[in-house]
Amino acid sequence: MDVQYVLETLKHKSILITGSTGFLAKIFVEKVLRVQPDVKQLYLLVRAEDNVGAAHRFQTEVIGKDLFRVLREKQGKSFDSFVSGKVTPFAGNICYENLGVNDSSLREELWREVQIVINVAATTAFDERYDVALDINTTGAKRVLEFAKKCPKLEMLLQVSTAYVNGVKPEVITEKTLQLGEALNGRPGLDIETELKVVEERLKEIRAKGVTGKEERILMKQLGMKRSRMFGWPNTYVFTKALGEMMLGQLRENLPLVILRPTIITSTYREPFPGWMEGTRTIDAVMAVYASGKLSCFLGDRNLTADLIPGDMVVNSMLVSMAAHLNRTADFPYHIGSSVRHQVQYSLIEKCSIRYFTAHPQIGSDGKPIIPREVPVFADMESFRRYMAIRYKLPLQGLGLLNTICCQYFDRLYTRLTRQFNYVMRLVDIYEPYVFFRGRFDDWNAERLRLMVKGSSEEKEKLSFDPKEIDWESYFMNVHIPGVVRYVF
Repeated sequence: MDVQYVLETLKHKSILITGSTGFLAKIFVEKVLRVQPDVKQLYLLVRAEDNVGAAHRFQTEVIGKDLFRVLREKQGKSFDSFVSGKVTPFAGNICYENLGVNDSSLREELWREVQIVINVAATTAFDERYDVALDINTTGAKRVLEFAKKCPKLEMLLQVSTAYVNGVKPEVITEKTLQLGEALNGRPGLDIETELKVVEERLKEIRAKGVTGKEERILMKQLGMKRSRMFGWPNTYVFTKALGEMMLGQLRENLPLVILRPTIITSTYREPFPGWMEGTRTIDAVMAVYASGKLSCFLGDRNLTADLIPGDMVVNSMLVSMAAHLNRTADFPYHIGSSVRHQVQYSLIEKCSIRYFTAHPQIGSDGKPIIPREVPVFADMESFRRYMAIRYKLPLQGLGLLNTICCQYFDRLYTRLTRQFNYVMRLVDIYEPYVFFRGRFDDWNAERLRLMVKGSSEEKEKLSFDPKEIDWESYFMNVHIPGVVRYVF
């Protein structure tokens, strides 16, 4: 199939998109409107009280973003009328039956018109409350599937997942479907209905004790991490996303299903312009702290591979996979990443960060430039814990003793520092599996998908998701870090 064929598959199509105010969905919406203005309708599910609220969120959180400036320039004065004619934002929630669409006429319209359903909605917090994560990432995916099955014109369901549903094994991880009830560590007894009952019973038990909302939230987060690790997943996010995949595979019947598993998504590489970003991904959060001069140390192996993929490349893979699987009943997972095809080490990211923020220092609250400095990097947990004990824990214990001697005079300071120390150690516990992750995500299915796209280099560039095209050093220095500074800092 050539590039034009892929774009033609979008022509006169009605597409339902969940998670539409999120980073990836926004890039998808912009791309479709720009490359295929003859798309029939994009129905965007937005969490809001009503359709007025949904329209407001769409205007401020989607169309109002700088991401759409190229499309604005292209459409000129007709931009607003063009968008209003092609996009229907509506209030809904995948946590409810029929996606929470209360307007019966709109619900009937969706069932009657929608041909493609794209589920991007998710809660991505690693340690989300277990009840919330199950409701959105697992049973939410089931509700999207159930809604899709009510659309007689439906041609496919595209589920955006994450490559890390495969766990953090130190090996080449293949693109295979996850089987219902199959735990990563081989432990028997993994059952989605059982997990839902565990949540229900735990909530009853907690609430019977009359705990505060904050205490309930902490206990439910702890439950999610405990159940995830019991079956071999490192955190609640990837565990519940894996369960969602299992549920879709079990219940889809003959419905064409594509599961897209991106790795760590970064700023746009090429379209609609380089460097657009929103929200902080893992590496960007570290960059932000480093640029502010507040990073005292870093945990991780500089020589390990960072599996990154720009957001516009993920969207291109969505478009190509849609064209390849319309009305085809095959169940395909695709890894969209770079760790096998074109690796980048954390050492390069570190080097680029130092170079960039030395040349373009951030300005501190005192009005002076913050000159970056090299920080100690710990390549194993033992040395990190030793550092934290000597640098922070022992002085904190000394402060605690002094606080007791001085009749709680330093109580507020001691409490604040203790809370900060515990917070850092909790973050380390959550991210440890990833900072030492030595696996690679095989992308043979994705490579076959890339090879299906024919045409000249210039034409294929419009739908490229090949990480081999990326000069990583140039990307970080000239695209990603400047983009993070502009759109995140």
